[in-house]
Amino acid sequence: MSDEYQIEIPASFVALYVQPGRQKPSLPRDELAARYELCEDMAQLLTETARNMEFSLGLAESDVLTRCLQGLRVEPVVVSEVESVWVARRLAELLGWSDAGLQALPR
Repeated sequence: MSDEYQIEIPASFVALYVQPGRQKPSLPRDELAARYELCEDMAQLLTETARNMEFSLGLAESDVLTRCLQGLRVEPVVVSEVESVWVARRLAELLGWSDAGLQALPR
């Protein structure tokens, strides 16, 4: 079995690529896995930055997440808009923070 099929892609990420009224993602499995790995890596990499922002700048968790989300949307854009929201929510999950400030954004 190849490594690409050993990657478990969370349903929350797959949902980003499932069009309303459809059941299958709009991307092939290998592309979906590559996009997921990129977004997961970004969330993991942002954990230290987010903690530093919280403590060094004295920001609330929601403000840190908002700034990280804004940073993900700066040119050159590496992730799509929906992926950036997923990364910010995943970052909140990794840090054990509430993603309440991101609730109004599309999933």
